[in-house]
Amino acid sequence: MTEEFQVGVITSTHGLKGEVKVFPTTDDVRRFKRLKEVTAHIQSGTVLLHIRSVKFFKQFVIIGFEEYDDINKVEHLIKASLTVDRSHAVKLSKDEYYVSDLMGLKCLTDTGEELGIITDVLATGANDVYVVDHDGTELLIPAIKDCIMEVDVESGFIKVHLLEGLI
Repeated sequence: MTEEFQVGVITSTHGLKGEVKVFPTTDDVRRFKRLKEVTAHIQSGTVLLHIRSVKFFKQFVIIGFEEYDDINKVEHLIKASLTVDRSHAVKLSKDEYYVSDLMGLKCLTDTGEELGIITDVLATGANDVYVVDHDGTELLIPAIKDCIMEVDVESGFIKVHLLEGLI
């Protein structure tokens, strides 16, 4: 299981007081208001940053960090990925999973047949769709109760019922 989750990527500096413009990669952009710290992954390693301020501008989040108060001091953060520890991740409801935890799970049918490995999760609006590498071809399985019988992230598998026409 993934222990860190990416929540955004720093795209540029913002203003003269050391703020940065962040492109959010999380479903819930408002979560930045609740965050106290993030880890920036830069070329030379990682830096723990404490959030001082958060503003929203168009599709971006403008963040100020306690550690920086000058534009010249944050330039090295441009293109840095921002992550949070699993303990600070958004809490999930029953039958919800982090996409990164689903990646690589073995996909089995309810009859025990091995279909392949989950390689992607597509967000379609109505429901997610799990992409399974099935002998070199993509099998698309809707993440609905009629299809998903069991998800066991710890054991590394997902059990599905194939509706007619899926293969």
